Amino acid sequence: MKKLSLVDAGFLLAEAREMPMHVGGVQLYTLPDGAHEHEFLHELAANLRHVDKMLPPFGDRLKLGPLGVAGPAYWEPDPALDMDYHIRHSALPKPGRYRELFTLVSRLHGTLLDRHRPLWEMHLIEGLQKRQFAVYTKMHHAAVDGARATHVSRSMLSNDPNHYLDESPLSLESWNRYRDSLKLGKQPELSEEQMRNLADRLKATFDSRLNMMQALRSFTRAWTGRDGELKLPHLQVPRSPINTSIDSARRFVAQSWPFARLRAVAKAFDGTFNDAVLGMSAGALRTYLQTHAELPEQSLKAMVPVSIRQAGDIDSGNAVAAISADLATNVADPVARMRAIQASVRAGKEFYRGMSPGEIQLFALAMQFPSMLLMPLGLANRLPPYNTVISNVPGMQETMYWNGARLDGNYPVSIVTDGIAVNITLLTYDKNVDFGIIACRRSVPQVQRLIDYMEDSLVELEQAAGISGASAAKKGAKRHSKKSTKKRKPAAKAKEKVEAKAARAGKPRLKRKAGTTKRPAAKPKNRAG
Repeated sequence: MKKLSLVDAGFLLAEAREMPMHVGGVQLYTLPDGAHEHEFLHELAANLRHVDKMLPPFGDRLKLGPLGVAGPAYWEPDPALDMDYHIRHSALPKPGRYRELFTLVSRLHGTLLDRHRPLWEMHLIEGLQKRQFAVYTKMHHAAVDGARATHVSRSMLSNDPNHYLDESPLSLESWNRYRDSLKLGKQPELSEEQMRNLADRLKATFDSRLNMMQALRSFTRAWTGRDGELKLPHLQVPRSPINTSIDSARRFVAQSWPFARLRAVAKAFDGTFNDAVLGMSAGALRTYLQTHAELPEQSLKAMVPVSIRQAGDIDSGNAVAAISADLATNVADPVARMRAIQASVRAGKEFYRGMSPGEIQLFALAMQFPSMLLMPLGLANRLPPYNTVISNVPGMQETMYWNGARLDGNYPVSIVTDGIAVNITLLTYDKNVDFGIIACRRSVPQVQRLIDYMEDSLVELEQAAGISGASAAKKGAKRHSKKSTKKRKPAAKAKEKVEAKAARAGKPRLKRKAGTTKRPAAKPKNRAG
């Protein structure tokens, strides 16, 4: 048996009927040439079910003591594992659109996992157009975080379209082969990572008190208003229409953007890829609230998960902390908004600098303690720790295949909680960035419009930075996107004419007014559902 960590058990404690605590993903595949859809998926399902020894915790169920989830919790092998229950083969009415697929995923994601069984499900879904099929997987957050889920997915895939996996990708044998392919734990001498782990243990032993005292001083300065850039949970977090109580109904939407476009924005602002993601999301949330609800006078704050997983660690369930990022949604100018976001993120990273992973996790738990008290009392929507969650999970950087089926998109499906009714999570895959947005269906109506507003926001950042989204998108476009790249040229020419006219009039460069819905020609392929 393996004992759950405090972080893992926390997801079990927080779970309620209206607030399932599982994460998931939607993968879109194209069938191999000549493959019959129903037969191919039937073979995939049979291959998944045929396993002697399961990869933990896919074959494990919860074991609780007299105190339930409030006491010690363990993973133990399930003696009555029913693979037919966990692996399910479904079909959409043909011709299935992404809208119908995401409606099905929304419904499946709103139901609780059975705690008497291993906490996961996998649905193979046929019936999509253009010879595509989908795989929807959900796993309890007590068992995996985003990084672990990505490793599990990666172990099932190959960059060779002719590679065929004989054993189940959920088997321990397959997982060990994947571990071996990463060449972990085979060095006869101490590796750099092992030496770093040893240094971290020594650091935690000898100067833990110093690091924690420095963090406490920063915490106190921020709480008393003497550190304007460092943001903390519950501190200056405004009430907004997306911070309400939730029910169990979900709405999921998804979209892909070329990685090159976001990278170009990050470079133009001398920032990171994650800065560009936060800037793009902040502009979209600002427009959504202006158009469909009410924009608070204070800026929205986002929880941004930060991985503290050690290099080479692919077996831990959860290894994550968080920083609070100021989204500067009360700032109209996209340049000033971006600078405020970057300053906030730098302050959040500096707060954890010098701490060991154990210290970071301990301090992150301490900062989340008020939320753990407010949630059972039903007060989380009145005193939210953050307004939303924006999570960036590193993914795979090349085209991958599952037994010859090409992976076309990999969209994360995360969690919403009482008081935080919308979550934006993204995965990088191949030359794209795949966004998955999950929201409470009742609390955040018309969440699908966020997809449009995110494109608007990205274009606004490109224009403000003086870069061409057309050329950036062309570099990162998929191989089947030639038609869309041709459409981008008129938009770029029109932008140049408008800017030239503004320059002659002595006006600053064109900046779109927030809330406008003019669609650019360089529009990504719509999978919003």
